Amino acid sequence: MMIRPVELSAIKAGTIDLAFRRWDRPRVVVGTQMRTMVGLIEVTSVEQVDVADLTEHDALRAGYLTLASLLSALEQKADKPAYRVGLRYAGEDPRVALRSVVPDRDELATIQARLDRLDRAAKSGPWTRATLDLVDRHPEVRAPDLAKKVGRETAEFKTDVRKLKELGLTESLAIGYRLSPRGEAVVDAGLRRPRKRPPREAGTPIPHVGAPATRALRAAGLTTLEKLEQVTEAEVSALHGVGPFAIARLREALAERGSSFTPD
Repeated sequence: MMIRPVELSAIKAGTIDLAFRRWDRPRVVVGTQMRTMVGLIEVTSVEQVDVADLTEHDALRAGYLTLASLLSALEQKADKPAYRVGLRYAGEDPRVALRSVVPDRDELATIQARLDRLDRAAKSGPWTRATLDLVDRHPEVRAPDLAKKVGRETAEFKTDVRKLKELGLTESLAIGYRLSPRGEAVVDAGLRRPRKRPPREAGTPIPHVGAPATRALRAAGLTTLEKLEQVTEAEVSALHGVGPFAIARLREALAERGSSFTPD
C-alpha cells in the first residue's frame, strides 16, 4: 500500500487516520505493519464502502480539504470497489535501533549463519559479503552505480541490499547506502584488523527529501538538522534542487525536535 510522504508525516502526527483506495480486493489486513520513512504504520481497519455514503469528516480524516476532493480522487478506477483503511503510527522501525547494536560473539555467529543461508539460496552464487564490502568501500553512492561496479542489474542489487537492511547491517540514505555500526562489526570480523573509516558526522541526519535536494544541501554543508537550525528557511529554499516538498519535510523534522529554521 503506497502512502505519500506528506501523508505519512500526518499519520505520525495524528492528523490523518484514514485512507481510501480502489482495489479489486483488500491489499492489506488489520494488524499489518508497514515500514515507512517515518516508522511503522499499522492498519487498524479495512472495510468496503459505498462512495455515496462518504462524509466531509471522512475526507478530513484522510487529509482532504473537502469531500469533493476525496470523491474526485476516487473517480480513478471507478470500476473497482472502494475501501476505507484505518491507519495509525505504531512507533519507530525496529531496524533503526538494531543498527547500532554491535553483536557479541554468539550473535555474530548467528548473523554469519544467516548470511550463509542467503548465499546458498542465491542462484547467482554468494553475494552477501561482497555486497557488504562494496557498500563499506563506497558509502553514499547511488545504487545503479554500485550495481554497475559488480555487473549486476540495479533492481536485483537493491533487493539484496534490502535483505541486509532487514538484518540491521545497512542503512538507506537519501543517496546510496552505508553500513550501520552493526554491519561494520560483521565486516571487521572477517578482516585481520578493523577497517579504518571516516568518523560518522555528529548530529541528526536530515530526513529523506529526494536526491536533488540532498545534493544541494550537502553542497551547502547542511547535512544535519542541527546545521539547519542555523540558517533561514529562505536561504535553504534558494538552493537549486530544494523544492516545496523538501522544505516541508525539513520543517516537520525540525518541529519534531522542538526547533525550527532561524527566523528571517
